[in-house]
Amino acid sequence: MLKDSLERLKTMRENILCTDADLIGHNLKTNYTQHVVSIRALCLEGKLAAGLWIWEKMIQNGASPDVLTHNYIVNALCKAGEIEKADWLVREMLYQGPTPNCAICNTLMKGYCLINNVDRALDLLSTMANCGITPNRITCNILVHALCKKGLVENARRLVDEILDERSNNESSSLITKTILMDRYFKNGDLAQALTFWEEIFQRDTQMDVVAYNVIIHGFCLTQNVTLAYKFLPEMFKSGFLPDVFTYNTLISALCKEGKTDEACYLYSVMSRMGVAPDQITYKLLIQGLCIRGDVVKANEFLHFMLENVVVPEPLLWNVIIDGYGRCGDIKTAFSIRDQMMEFGILPNIFTYNALIHAHVKEGKIVEAHILKKEMLLNGLFPDLVTYNLLLTAACKDGDIHSALQIHDEMWRRGYEPDIITYTELIRGYCMRGKIKEAKELFDQIQRSGLLIDHVPFLILMKKYCKMGNLDRAFDLYQIWHGRERECV
Repeated sequence: MLKDSLERLKTMRENILCTDADLIGHNLKTNYTQHVVSIRALCLEGKLAAGLWIWEKMIQNGASPDVLTHNYIVNALCKAGEIEKADWLVREMLYQGPTPNCAICNTLMKGYCLINNVDRALDLLSTMANCGITPNRITCNILVHALCKKGLVENARRLVDEILDERSNNESSSLITKTILMDRYFKNGDLAQALTFWEEIFQRDTQMDVVAYNVIIHGFCLTQNVTLAYKFLPEMFKSGFLPDVFTYNTLISALCKEGKTDEACYLYSVMSRMGVAPDQITYKLLIQGLCIRGDVVKANEFLHFMLENVVVPEPLLWNVIIDGYGRCGDIKTAFSIRDQMMEFGILPNIFTYNALIHAHVKEGKIVEAHILKKEMLLNGLFPDLVTYNLLLTAACKDGDIHSALQIHDEMWRRGYEPDIITYTELIRGYCMRGKIKEAKELFDQIQRSGLLIDHVPFLILMKKYCKMGNLDRAFDLYQIWHGRERECV
């Protein structure tokens, strides 16, 4: 294999080096095929500059590559993100030849759609019409998909009627078009229109595929109707199609959102028995769903399943489980997961430390929380707003308003602007220490600043005034709060 690769590389280099000489005189015809093959190979291997160099030399010597070779170049330019160069090349073809075909225009059109420039893609469609290039169903599918992504589903539907000849018998392309439109109608919440397309597919006896079934299953899951989504699984089997990983992930996601983690875990077992390998998304859905339900032990089992299947979890999954153990008070296991994470070569990030700090704060271990903050700095990580709010909350709950104010000042020095959580905890801390005057001054300062304030600071101050027997002040705050609530309504 190495020998073949080296020989092919040698041939390509020889072609490049002798291009100037070969393209002169009678050698042009004999070497034309070699140069074209070299351009195509270079474009496929991502060596675009070399391919363009040969193309330019051929043009200079009056030997223009064929349309297929130009398509290779346009495709490589679009993949490299050089859409403007690709557009220039197509326009050069329109001016000098060879005349571009529909495939080249589709390639450029897809490039524009990938960078979300649908207007230029539609302009290209007009150019095709002016130059006598007939768009095909692939053209239509590219534009329909782009328009649907922008939410212009009715425009996409009109485009189908304008471009396509309904007498076309290309069932595969027709299915793709209808599947794209059906998916967008589901996402827009228009269930009736989506089902209309589904019925059209069946009435025309179009050969179905797994993607079409996945779209309708996903659509019913979006409408929170998992029961109806389940009914399409037997239909898939009857049609000779097996659910793939996307099918199972869609159903598992819907079940986890409804809190039905037991059913989601059962579906995972069915998936494994059917020979469909779970992917990162499958495990992510299950682990997050289980942690939200508080079943961190089961979530940890799925983490071990991933490791057994040589699938290294992403940092997010490690952090979710660390946070889960921290929230249930099992700090030892949380740190054990952190150590295991590092053994697999994944370094803790700011979210990891925040989860561990939150676990310590919850248990009232303020000193240990500050030690973790120092460890963060030693590892080149800087505390964020969440870190400071956790530490400030701990200080306020401990009644140490002086330390809380120091943390507040450090936040400003680090460039973090305190949010409503910061000020709410400071108000709570002042009230706990009996410093109602300072708490009220801070509350007034928040109101003057224009910071969006919720009901919590009001409740803290009203409760404190009631304990002090100052019911008039408490009632005044209640009226202000009630007035704000009515304004919001």
